[in-house]
Amino acid sequence: MSVLAADPDVLRIGNCSGFYGDRLSAMREMLEGGQLDVLTGDYLAELTMLILGRDRMKDPSLGYAKTFVKQIEDCLGLALERNVQIVANAGGLNPAGLAQRLRKVAADLGLDAKIAHVEGDDLLARASELDLGAPLTANAYLGAWGIVECLNAGADIVVTGRVTDASVIVGPAAAHFGWGRTDYDALAGAVVAGHVIECSTQATGGNYAFFTELEDLGRPGFPIAEIRRDGSSVITKHDGTGGAVTVDTVEAQLMYEIQGPRYAGPDVTARLDSIRLADDGRDRVLIRGVVGEAPPEQLKVSLNTLGGFRNEMEFILTGLDIEAKAALAQRQLESWLPTRPAELDWTLARLDRPDAETEEQASALLRCVVRDPDPNKVGRAFSSVAVELALASYPGCSFTTLPGNGSPYGVYTPGFVAATEVPHIAVLPDGSRVDIAPASDTLTLADVAEPELPEPLPSSETRRAPLGTIALARSGDKGGNANIGVWVRTDEQWRWLAHTLTVDRVKELLPETAPLTVTRHMLPNLRAVNFIIEGLLGQGVAYQARFDPQAKGLGEWLRSRHLDIPLELLS
Repeated sequence: MSVLAADPDVLRIGNCSGFYGDRLSAMREMLEGGQLDVLTGDYLAELTMLILGRDRMKDPSLGYAKTFVKQIEDCLGLALERNVQIVANAGGLNPAGLAQRLRKVAADLGLDAKIAHVEGDDLLARASELDLGAPLTANAYLGAWGIVECLNAGADIVVTGRVTDASVIVGPAAAHFGWGRTDYDALAGAVVAGHVIECSTQATGGNYAFFTELEDLGRPGFPIAEIRRDGSSVITKHDGTGGAVTVDTVEAQLMYEIQGPRYAGPDVTARLDSIRLADDGRDRVLIRGVVGEAPPEQLKVSLNTLGGFRNEMEFILTGLDIEAKAALAQRQLESWLPTRPAELDWTLARLDRPDAETEEQASALLRCVVRDPDPNKVGRAFSSVAVELALASYPGCSFTTLPGNGSPYGVYTPGFVAATEVPHIAVLPDGSRVDIAPASDTLTLADVAEPELPEPLPSSETRRAPLGTIALARSGDKGGNANIGVWVRTDEQWRWLAHTLTVDRVKELLPETAPLTVTRHMLPNLRAVNFIIEGLLGQGVAYQARFDPQAKGLGEWLRSRHLDIPLELLS
């Protein structure tokens, strides 16, 4: 048994990071806050890989999450004293470099720490050979078994490159309980627990739709998964920390950035339609019943490319004739530009109101975004022309932004390669290298038959009200696509939601989605529907196709739209 757990039948895994830039003090808070066996952190996202790629271009010794080094400098002694093993994907594009840096940190602190890392995910040198184009970064999503090897070798810290977000949780659980490669239900249960806690405080009240119900959201605590031998788990947090763990806060994170009922990974495909949640006491939610299937033959690859250069200017339009003012500014700027950029997009946000009591409430915003492979076309040649309109355009012309030189932007695309083409190597604390074989038992991903609709509610009196009066939602990004998960609390509300919130209705409520492909998946066990909106985010978050580039507020927009809701559901 490789993980020094207090209870052989329960492994208590905490999380201290949901992204590169999360709360720096979280590692210490989690180590001091109560008993843990393992502490994990997720530092990588599609945008993060681009940021790390640009770091590596400037300095080949970088490419990892530098904030993780600061946390280890502060907390390594405490973690060793409390026998808490640390597993994190902070290695980014350079896990070997991070492991080397951590050994120096340990030596400088006079501590004997066994440090291991997992590598093999970086496919950049073979991108052309694998038909992945010519990206800036190319990283396959590895699974948990390299982490298992490192922990079995006695590692105190394991750092990885691009593994799936849940793998840093699955690895310790598989090592502790001795799960095999085909223990799919147990592995899937750990994947679901990992998915819940990997985004830090989103499981304890952060970004939660019914936030006004929570007593203390001032500084939410970070989540903990108590994983059991059969793969079931209890999600909780340290006593005395802020936020809350409820069935709904857990479901909110379950609905984040998912696709269909099959949640595919390199080790197992978890069936999200099998999940059952139950209240297990204050700040405790039980996850059980998760079914797992063999993983697909291919691994997903995160590809980031520098797409060109981007700039924007935002005009303030105040008072009367807003549409005419916007048309004048657009006509002038486009005709004054010496050369037209490859992309030139205008957006008018009508935030103004008639007869407003403040100037701000009387104002709208006109945003112009330009993109081009040539930085000169979107630099001062663009922004200076915009500023030149100040005394020559509509009455009251002013700007929210100062002229700038533009900046590079990235394009994210997913790729897929056969798992047999991707090396997966555990580099143990003594420096020895162990090759991790890909899954030998695989299953081609297929659509899941839509479950039967519940019986519709009988006709009754309705009232016009926001959907969010009774429904919760969580939205997020997956490359250029967005997802919105919507769920309700009672069986009667589910009978109404399943029949009412169709693809056509979503396109009606969110007109921006009308020309796009929208797919709905039902998850009856969770009284939830999930919508995938293809292409809403352009070419990924770094492309910044809309003012909410990660679709974080998309679910809240949907909740704010009005529908005819039966009175008995509102009461």
